[in-house]
Amino acid sequence: MSSTPHFTTWARLGLTFAGAALLSACASTVTEPPALSQVVAEPPDTFLAAASGQNGAVDDQWWLRFNDPLLTGYVERAVESSPAVLRAIARLEQAGAAARIARADLLPQVSAGIDASRSRQNLSGSGFGDLLTGGGGENDAPTSFTTDNYQLTGRVSWNVDLWGRIGAQTAAARAEFLASAENLRATRQSIAAEVVRNYFNVVTTSNQVAVSDELVDAIEEVTRQVSNRAQVGVAPPNDRTLAIANLGQARAGLAQQREALQRVTRGFDQLIRAYPDGAVATAAALPPVPPPPPAGLPVDLLLRRPDIRAAEWQLRAAGFRLDAARRSFLPDISLTGNAGTSSNALEDLLKGDFFIWTIAGSLLQPIFQGGRLRAQVDQAEGVRTEAIAAYAETVLQALTEVETALAVEEQLLARQAALEAAAKAARASVEISFNRYRAGLDPFVTVLESQQRALDANAAYLEALSARLDNRVTLHLALGGGFGDVPPAAPPQD
Repeated sequence: MSSTPHFTTWARLGLTFAGAALLSACASTVTEPPALSQVVAEPPDTFLAAASGQNGAVDDQWWLRFNDPLLTGYVERAVESSPAVLRAIARLEQAGAAARIARADLLPQVSAGIDASRSRQNLSGSGFGDLLTGGGGENDAPTSFTTDNYQLTGRVSWNVDLWGRIGAQTAAARAEFLASAENLRATRQSIAAEVVRNYFNVVTTSNQVAVSDELVDAIEEVTRQVSNRAQVGVAPPNDRTLAIANLGQARAGLAQQREALQRVTRGFDQLIRAYPDGAVATAAALPPVPPPPPAGLPVDLLLRRPDIRAAEWQLRAAGFRLDAARRSFLPDISLTGNAGTSSNALEDLLKGDFFIWTIAGSLLQPIFQGGRLRAQVDQAEGVRTEAIAAYAETVLQALTEVETALAVEEQLLARQAALEAAAKAARASVEISFNRYRAGLDPFVTVLESQQRALDANAAYLEALSARLDNRVTLHLALGGGFGDVPPAAPPQD
């Protein structure tokens, strides 16, 4: 017999291994996130809207800067018990379990078992049965026998990851776990910011109710005096009618403010997982706006923002998934081994004379699967391309949020100062206009206008102060402040 076929077989096998090794080397590329200069054209070294000397660390507990113990307690309560946080924790636990499952595929799988069986076989009527009994008559007893069998075995199987396919899947699962850890940090930051914003909304609405209530009392007194003047003929009857109409509008506005307060307080109760009874303890007034936090550098934002870091880990996971898909073209090598004892008697299972073993190995090379493997590679490439775009989109959004929050700070401050002066002047104008009306110098319409102007100016000032506080919260959130503890480098071990 010619040796040529054997030579051809071994040559093909050698070429297969050589091609597999080459393909494995080509597929071991780690997907790195694009640099900042690849995401946005000509990025500056510092944030353009940041004040000078604003480099430094962002406070992890930035809400303490508002010096409100009630607010601090609400934030700490919400970030631990909020359903959104609990869901993120559950997703992190799921990702950790998935990573441990993937890592287990790298190790040999060991199992042990014990089998016991009993069988009965009837030989009556067969030639072998007649031979055993020496007869074959009709009155012969049936011939049968019973057999016991016991086995104690241990099994070891190992899928040898020679090409790194399982290792790439394990790395992808680990990256997805780290992305979940960053998402948990982002969720806690968002919940903290939402609590602070809603708390300030409750305080603002409560203050607006107090201002409206005070103004209604003042309008009631004006209405009483105008009615008295109209009764004695000092003022025209129309002034009394206008005063009553103005009082009705003021009372309706007060009722609307109280309605808004009921809504925002119960919404805040829901946020902190309290029963929605509307009994929220808050500070009496909005706090002063603290100084802006250090903005740092745009490139540092890539390392600090949890949503950017999560997008980076998702991108790396997509790269590992692509590596695993490419390596699916390579042979699958597995080793198995069985060892144990087998006997017809249970007491013999622990005796060495009944020891049995089996060792086997297999190599399976994919040849034709209808294009499935190529389609899996194409799908993984599409996922990685999408992850690159998602990373770039997240970075652009983060840069926009920081620059916008920094840029509007000056305008918000100017707006607050102007409205504060306008509110003081409007309150003084109410008394002046009424005194001039009683002196006969101004019509009563001027009094009505000054009252409405005072109400609007006070409400606008409170909204301006609340807007500055909200922008400060936005800036802290945009800079990635809060819960800056480093996520675990790997899922917890079993």
